[in-house]
Amino acid sequence: MSKDKVGNAGALGLCAFGLTTLVLMLHNNGLYGMNTMILAMGMFYGGLVQLIVGILEWKHGNTFGTVAFTSFGAFWLSFCFMMILPLFGLAAPDATAVGWFMLVWTVFTFAMFIGTLRIARALQVVFGLGSIGFALLALNDLTGIAAIGDVAAIIGVLLGCAALYTGLAEVLNEVYGKVILPIGPMVHKEDVAKAESQRAHAE
Repeated sequence: MSKDKVGNAGALGLCAFGLTTLVLMLHNNGLYGMNTMILAMGMFYGGLVQLIVGILEWKHGNTFGTVAFTSFGAFWLSFCFMMILPLFGLAAPDATAVGWFMLVWTVFTFAMFIGTLRIARALQVVFGLGSIGFALLALNDLTGIAAIGDVAAIIGVLLGCAALYTGLAEVLNEVYGKVILPIGPMVHKEDVAKAESQRAHAE
């Protein structure tokens, strides 16, 4: 019985994370204010879409993708709700609370970065920059030093571009059937040995 080919949901998730991060960090760089464009994109593209991607990754048996995309989808929804809830009379979180919020996400992102060491160079860049960016945002909120926030905004732009590049690379490489934009997939000795063993058995 033939099995239907499934698409690469991870590419969508990376594009969603990249573009949403980019529009927020352009705000942090002073190009425009915090407005409904950022919140709407954060809730739907950064939040809802990544949650859907995470579920699809679970269906494909990809634990890393499931944890990464559902978690960051929930991050974006949480972030947007923190911005919106004060409009309904609920107190906004203070800088210290936001700093600790960013700090726990730093730890989580760094742990996921360790996982990327077995996947691809491009993902290592994404999660590496993500770890640095969250750490700087946490320090900015906990210390109040504006210069740290300025550096975090620049790192955030690089993060958004890196995630968007990785997502688009996966799309274009699949469409053209060859490497258009390299992502540096990791090749491990045990994987090579397994592939050679399977080829030998096939012959």
